[in-house]
This record gives sequence, structure tokens and C-alpha cells, in this order.
Amino acid sequence: MDEKILHTLEYQKIIDKLTGFAQTQLGKERAGKLRPVTRLEDVKQLLQATDEAFKIDRLKGAPPFGGIVDITMPVKRARIGGTLNPHELLGISTTLYGARRLKRYILAIHEEDEVPLLYNLCTELSEQKPLENAIKLCINESAEVMDSASPELAQIRRELRGGEVRIREKLDAMIRSTSVSKMLQDQLITIRGDRFVIPVKAEYRAHFGGIVHDQSGSGATLFIEPESIVAMNNKLRETRLREEWEIEVILQKLTALVGEQTELLEYDCDVLGQLDFIFAKARLAREVKGTLPMMNDRGFMKLKKGRHPLIAMDKVVPIEVELGNQYSSIIVTGPNTGGKTVTLKTIGLLSLMAMSGLFVPAEDGSQLCVFDAIYADIGDEQSIEQNLSTFSSHMTNIISILRKMTPKSLVLLDEVGAGTDPAEGSALAVAILEHIHALGCRMVATTHYSELKAYAYERKGVINASMEFDVNTLSPTYRLLIGVPGRSNAFAIAERLGLPSGILEFARGEVKEEDLRVEHMIASLEENRLTAEQEREKAERLRKEMEALRSRHEEELEKLEQQRDRRIEKAEEDARTIIDKARSEAEKIIDDLRKLALEEGASVKEHKLIAARKQLDEAEPAKRKKAAAVRKAAKQTRSIEPGDEVKVHSLNQRGHVVELSGKEAVVQLGIMKMKVSLDDLELIQQAPAAAVQQRTVTTLKRTRDDRTRTELDLRGANLEEALMEADRFIDEAFLSNLGQVYIIHGKGTGILRTGIQEYLRKHKNVKSYRTGDYSEGGTGVTVAELK
Repeated sequence: MDEKILHTLEYQKIIDKLTGFAQTQLGKERAGKLRPVTRLEDVKQLLQATDEAFKIDRLKGAPPFGGIVDITMPVKRARIGGTLNPHELLGISTTLYGARRLKRYILAIHEEDEVPLLYNLCTELSEQKPLENAIKLCINESAEVMDSASPELAQIRRELRGGEVRIREKLDAMIRSTSVSKMLQDQLITIRGDRFVIPVKAEYRAHFGGIVHDQSGSGATLFIEPESIVAMNNKLRETRLREEWEIEVILQKLTALVGEQTELLEYDCDVLGQLDFIFAKARLAREVKGTLPMMNDRGFMKLKKGRHPLIAMDKVVPIEVELGNQYSSIIVTGPNTGGKTVTLKTIGLLSLMAMSGLFVPAEDGSQLCVFDAIYADIGDEQSIEQNLSTFSSHMTNIISILRKMTPKSLVLLDEVGAGTDPAEGSALAVAILEHIHALGCRMVATTHYSELKAYAYERKGVINASMEFDVNTLSPTYRLLIGVPGRSNAFAIAERLGLPSGILEFARGEVKEEDLRVEHMIASLEENRLTAEQEREKAERLRKEMEALRSRHEEELEKLEQQRDRRIEKAEEDARTIIDKARSEAEKIIDDLRKLALEEGASVKEHKLIAARKQLDEAEPAKRKKAAAVRKAAKQTRSIEPGDEVKVHSLNQRGHVVELSGKEAVVQLGIMKMKVSLDDLELIQQAPAAAVQQRTVTTLKRTRDDRTRTELDLRGANLEEALMEADRFIDEAFLSNLGQVYIIHGKGTGILRTGIQEYLRKHKNVKSYRTGDYSEGGTGVTVAELK
């Protein structure tokens, strides 16, 4: 793709935005080199990767790229035998750890919701745990070689510390003595050039032996190494040289380990750069509110409410464009400042974005085409140095386009034929457009010439369009109208601005009859369009009002039915209360009759007593089911199956059926499972076969909630607020079966860190906790392992 065209369509500004969303230098370099591709299959693959990353970013948030740095140069140096410094080795270690963490993150997501392209990329990341551990055992998070790097280094550093202690003790005794303290500027010990010295007043130099290493700016103080510690300082210097040598040996050993894995490490850098670049595209899509376009290579384009991504959302006016089906060329007319050039740039830039694997700011269902090239002649590019006029500049660009274009190209021409005599310019414009159209290119051109309106009207495959202009306010609306040619509106604007009517009438008389008929025809078309649009808006408004009325009536009907059900239930309850009271009294009378019969020897038939009790039982009204539940049960024509979405009436909750057991079903309600009678269930939505199979599988293991966070950022909160947030966060993480979480509290004064760690120590669901290592945020992060 021609870099000049990319500059004209402001493609580089999109690349700059994309680069800003990359989290690593590896990703930024890839983003900066992005260019459109011209093979349909390649474009589809790029868009699929962006779609997978967009899904992960929307559901899970940004993936962890912490600790990953560009290690390509250190790896190359290790390959040729150069020794890496501690900072470079630490970068390799943190990058290996970050790559391993990112790999686990994406593989875990793939198990829940497949992301095949990102999964395949992650599986190519190598596992370099031994190399990572070897570096961590030798170098700490401050890029310092630790004592544990080798036994020899540990011994040397013990000697260093012991030597320093002995020198300090000797100097302390010296500066405390009265004979020496009067000659000192300050009673302190300092270091100059790795040698321990004391500050001596300049006037006592002759009385104080030793070696002068430095003096103060004023010359009043000399920093002298006493003769008594010269030998001790020398020995300390020798020990430091041994330490430097041993550190060099350790670094060479670690560099050799890196050198053995250079090919894998370079490939890992490439994969990590790709992953960061793909997720940067997803974040750009979220920024511009982009959607995944459908792509084709047959020259068809259909933009639904397409927006220019560099214009603010509250100011941009969306456009509707269809090209390549019934017509392959669009001629846009209309006044200046009406938005014609922005329309051209929007069509070109959105096509370039889609061909680069980026989402486009348009509604779902938009389609774009993969062109072999996009050519544009937009703006005034006259050159004083080359002595080119505006017309010459346009002609130079157009001639270049005519030489390079193919039937699979998109051509964008702004003000074609402008800058010269109107008669010759319009004739030349018609000839150029006809040549491009005859070749089969997809073309959008803007013009002021009325002759081109007639050309578009008469030529098959070419259609007029215009930018809407509100004559009442004398301002453009920036809406693109397909099928309606633009009007000049010159007379209307002049009349509104107060030009005398006599001048206006004279001007109208000078216009050709043919031109007047064209203007009247355009005015009539525009009037009909406005009328049709108003009718459509009115019909849409009435439809929405009817839907709102129907919704309100259904709500009122449901409320009335609920009130009726409540009243009937209350009446039934009152009836049961009365019957219970009557039964109690009747039982008492029957008991009295039995006693009386026994006392007086009378004979009362037992079966008669039983019959009387049964009559009382039958008098009790059966508990009435809710009318709404009965109606819904009557509509339930299909038996409940595993995977169905159901409502549990007794709990007034929705859930999914996991399995059936006789007349009961196991229902998943949020994070709980419980057995519920089938009579208490109402079928809401049956699951498709694939979903049933998938749901059956997923119930065999606990999975994390899609919205569960693994990090909690408490920076800026006070301790009381932080503890409340941490308590809620730990409970959510434990219920979601997370093994490890990160609590970010910052370094600061340490109050927040101390309070959080004390809380974690007492929490029943926390197995252990630790301060984060260098790649995780250091002392600003606490890592908690859950039970």
C-alpha cells in the first residue's frame, strides 16, 4: 500500500493510537509496523485474533503482561559470547515468568470459552523454568548479585563485612581520643574511593600522618587515611577485587545458560510481541466502540452508521454507504464544508482498518471489502517548489492512479476536475470517471459540477449522492444521502442573507432553462425524501408508543392477577382457620361422647365417628395454586430436561437443571446446587442439544466466575475501607475457587500493607501470604494463597 495514500487517509494516526495501547516494547514495535494486507484469508485470520482478544478483554479484563520486557538484544549478545549484566539477566528472568503466567491465563480461558488462535500462539511459548530459577537464585529484584549465588561469593562478602567492621572500630577509637578529636573537622568516618578516611582540619596536616585522598570545596578540610589503617584498607581493596572477579564468573555462568536457549528465547519474544499487539487491537476496538466487520473480496461494501475514528463521538455524524451491488460508483455533490471530504476519508480509512485486522467504528452487520489497493486524490497539494498549480497537482495524482489501478481497487477522488475552466473541467471529470467506472473499479468521487449529476443519473452502475444542507439554518447536517444529487443552494442562501430581490431575479434569469429544470427536479426529490423520512419517523414513534402501552398493560394485568391471587389465598387461609377451630371443637365433643358412652354403657358406633371426622376434613378447602403458575404449567408442553433454564417457584429464583432423579431435579442456582421437586419448577427456556452436552460436562468440575477478579487495587483507600474491600474480595475469590490472588496496596508509609497482612493472617480462608516479588510489584503487592 502506497505510504502517501496512508498519510492522506490519516492511517498513521490510527497506528499511533494502537501503539499507545500496547503494554510492552515488543508489542509497540509490532503495532508500529502494521500495514493493510490484501489477501482475504489473511485479513479474516487477523480479525479473528482481534475478536478473540476483544472477547477476553471484555469478559476478563486486561491480560497480565507485567514483567515482560524486550530481551532480544541481551539474547543476541549471549549468543555471540558477551557477558550479560545483572539488569539484563533479571529482565530475562521476569520475562520468562511473565510469559509463563500469560500462558496459564489464556489456556485457562480457552478451557471455558475457546479462543483457538490465541491458544495456538500460547502453546508455542517455551517453558524455561530451570533458567528462570537459576537467575532468581543469583540475582534479586534490585538487580544485585546475592550472597547465595555461590559459596565463594558468600565467603568473600563475610570477609568484606568483617574487614569493614575492624576498620570502623579502629577509626572510632581514634576519633574519640582527645589528642586526635581536636584535629578533626567532624567526628565521623567517611569513604573516598573505596578507602575509609576521616575529615582533618587543614592546619593540622603537618601533625597528622597518613594519605590525603580528597579535600573539601573550601580547602579547610582534608580527608585523610591514617597510616594505621592503610594495610587494612589495602586488604579490603583486595577482597573487593576478589568479589568483582567472583561476580564476573557467576554472570558468565548465567550468560552461558542463556546462550544455550537463545533460539527459544528469541521465538518467545516474537510470540509475546504478537500477543501484546493482538490485545492492543482489542483495546483500540473498545476505545473507538468498534465492531467486527464481515469481509469479502468481491468489491461489496456496506457501512452501517460508519464513524470517522478520529472525530469525537459527540461530534461525528455517522454515514450509511453501500457500494458494489447495484452500483459501483458514487458521485457526491453538495456545498463546501458539507462533509464530502470527511465522507471520502471515512470510507477509505475504515477499509484500511479492516484490511489491517482492526475493528471498525460502525454498527454490527457492516461489510467491507479486501481491495488490492486503495488510491486517493484528496486535498490541495499544489507545490511551489515544483511550480505545480492546484489543477496540475490533482492531474499528476490522477494520472498516477490511472496507471496503477486494477478492477479490484478502490478509488477516492475529491473535487475531480476542479481548479480550471468549469466547462473543460466538467468534461474532463466525466471522461476520467467514465474510464475508471468502465474498468470496474469501486469509486467514490466528490464534485461541484452539475454536469456530473446528469452523468450519474444516466450511467448504469453510477448513483448520485449528496451531503444534506439545512437551508433554514444555512448550515450542513453532514448526513450522506444516497440517490439524491446535491443542490447548490446559492440563491436560497443569498436570499436569506438579504441580497436584494431584483439582483436575485436577474441572476435566476441568467440560469439556463435546463439547469432550472434539474434544480426543480432535485428540489422535488428532496422534498419527497423529507416527507417520507418524516412519515417513517412518525410510524416508528407510534410503534414505540404502542409497544410501551402493551408493556404497561401487561404489567398492570399481572399486578391485578397477583392481587387476586393474594386475596384468594387470604380467604382460603381464613377458611382453614375457621375449620381448624371447628375441628378442634368437634374432636372435643367426640371425646366427651366416648367418655359418656363408657360411663353410661351406651353404644356409640366408631365408624360413625370416623365418618363425621371425614366430613370435617372434606369441608377444608384445598390450597389453591397460583393462577399464574397454573397457566404457565398448562403452557409447558415439554418435560424438563438437563440443561433447561427453569424457575423455582418456592424460591422465586432462576437456575439451570443439572440432572434428574425421579420426581426431583438437581438445580444450579448461582454457586449453589439443590434438589427441587419437579412440581415446583417451571420451564423458562429449553437448552439446545450442544448446550446440554456442554453444561453436563461443566457441572463435573468447579470453574471460576467470568467476572471474578484476581487482583484488588486498594491504593488511595484508608485502612477501614481497604479491609472492607479486601474481605469482600477474598470471599468472592474463595467461592470462585481461585488458588491465588493479588492485593495491590502500594508502598507508601506501610500502614495499608501492615493492616492488610494482619487481616490475611487471621482470615480462615487464607492458607498463606507473602510480599510480591520484583516482577509482581515488590513490597507494593501482597500475594495471598487461598485454601
